[in-house]
Amino acid sequence: MKLGAFSISLAVNNLTDSLDFYKKLGFEEFKGSLSHHWVIVKNGDCVIGLFEKMFEENIMTFNPGWDNDAKPVDDFDDIRKLKEDVEKQGISLVSDNIEKEGPCSFMISDPDGNLILIDQHV
Repeated sequence: MKLGAFSISLAVNNLTDSLDFYKKLGFEEFKGSLSHHWVIVKNGDCVIGLFEKMFEENIMTFNPGWDNDAKPVDDFDDIRKLKEDVEKQGISLVSDNIEKEGPCSFMISDPDGNLILIDQHV
């Protein structure tokens, strides 16, 4: 399965404090904004999403159809195929926001309860 670009999505309590912290580690703002309560930061190929009070737990995120610069790639597995492949492997979905076309997502969890978001924007 080609899952796409990987990032970690962190549930943060104070976006300004978290952004300041990661900037001290060399991360730079990449997408999002403080006014929308989320910011994506990047340091080389490392991508971290900071989401203020949007969800309760940290989530691993894969973006089919994107590279690490959030640019479209030609060769990727569409999320609808990924969902089908995941289900064929006997993995249950935690959430399912799959549409017939366009951007959509689904979520699974690993055996330890770590959430994994598959989130396709193209």
